[in-house]
Amino acid sequence: MQQNRGHREQARYALIDTASGHSWGVCLAVDGLFGEPPRETYELLGWQPEEIEPEGWIGDRVWLVPRDETLGPWLLEDVNSLEPPAGSGSLVLTGLDDHEGPPEGYREAVRVHNEYRPLGVCREFARILPAERAAAPLVLRGLAPGDRLRRALAQGTRRAASLEEAALEIRDDSGEPFATRLLWTSVSAWRSSSHGTDLIDLELDGQHFTPVPEHARPLWQQWMNGPPRTPGAWAGLGTRQRLAWFDLVRERPPRAHPDRPAGHSYELDGRHVTDAPGLYLALGEAINGPGGYFGTCLAAIDDCLRGAFGHTSPATLLWHNSTTAREHLSRMLTPGGRPYDLFAEALSTLAEGGMHVTSA
Repeated sequence: MQQNRGHREQARYALIDTASGHSWGVCLAVDGLFGEPPRETYELLGWQPEEIEPEGWIGDRVWLVPRDETLGPWLLEDVNSLEPPAGSGSLVLTGLDDHEGPPEGYREAVRVHNEYRPLGVCREFARILPAERAAAPLVLRGLAPGDRLRRALAQGTRRAASLEEAALEIRDDSGEPFATRLLWTSVSAWRSSSHGTDLIDLELDGQHFTPVPEHARPLWQQWMNGPPRTPGAWAGLGTRQRLAWFDLVRERPPRAHPDRPAGHSYELDGRHVTDAPGLYLALGEAINGPGGYFGTCLAAIDDCLRGAFGHTSPATLLWHNSTTAREHLSRMLTPGGRPYDLFAEALSTLAEGGMHVTSA
C-alpha cells in the first residue's frame, strides 16, 4: 500500500465531476490527450488568390466573409490546404470551425483573410463531408479511483458508467493546476494497471472529447515542468505556436498576489510584438511577469485595468520598441474584413483605463 500512496503523490491528472465538484479519481498519465481534432473541409470554387499562396498561411486563423454582408463571417482555425481536384481552379481548406460555422444554407462567394491581409476570393464554396471515423478513446493510466467511481464500476450498468460532463484537470511538476479539458463521456472499459497495486487503467469514450493539437504538445510539455521563469520564452515562436502558448497563459489560474498599488511603473519589451498574440503576451508579462495574463483582447484588457489582475490604475507603462507593434499591427482587418489599427486601439484602451503609455 505504501507503493500505491507513492504513485498517488505523483498524480498529475484529476478527473472531476463538474456538476458536484467531486473527484472521480487521479491518475499518472493519459493516452489520447493529444491528437488531431475533428476538422472541417471546404472547397473554394473559382479561387482567386492575392499575392500570398496558401502555402504561406498554413496554420493561420482565417476568416471567411460572405458576399451578403447581412450574414456574419466565420472563423477557421489552424488552416491547412489539400490538393484540389486537377484543373478545378479551386482551393481545398481544412481547419477547425469556430462554434458558429458558415451561415446555414449559404454557398455563394466568400472573401478570405487572416486578420493581417486579404488572402483571396472565390465565387462559391462547398462543404466536403469527412469520412466517418471512430473517435480514439481517452485512457487514464494508473488511476486511483475515488469511492464514487468504485461504486459505479461495481454496478456495471450503462447508467452507472455514464460520467456525463467531467473535467480533466492537469497539474505541473509542482502540483499547480495549469490546464483543464472538458469532456462529456462514459466508461468504456477498465482493467488493473501495471502502474501499481489498486490502480486501474480507465478507458473513456472519446466521441465528445476534443484533443489538444499535436503541434501544441511541445509547449504543453514545457509548461508541465512549471510556468516560464524568464520573460520572452514565447518570442521565437510563430503565430500558430504563440496562439497555443497564449491558450496556456489564459487557462492557467492567476497567481495569488494582491494588486499593485496605484502609481506603479511597468516596462513592456516590444521587440517581438509582431502579431496580435504577441501583443497580449508581451503586455501580460509586463504587468504580471513571465507567463502572466492581462487580457486576450481589447475588451479583456479593459476589464483587467479595472483591478483584480495584479494592477491598480493609474499607472505608467514604458513601451520599448513600440515601432515594431506600430509597423505590424496598424493595418489589421476586423472579422468582416474592414481595416482597423490594433496598435492605436490598444493605446486608447490603456489610456482610458488609466495607464499612461510612453515610448522608448
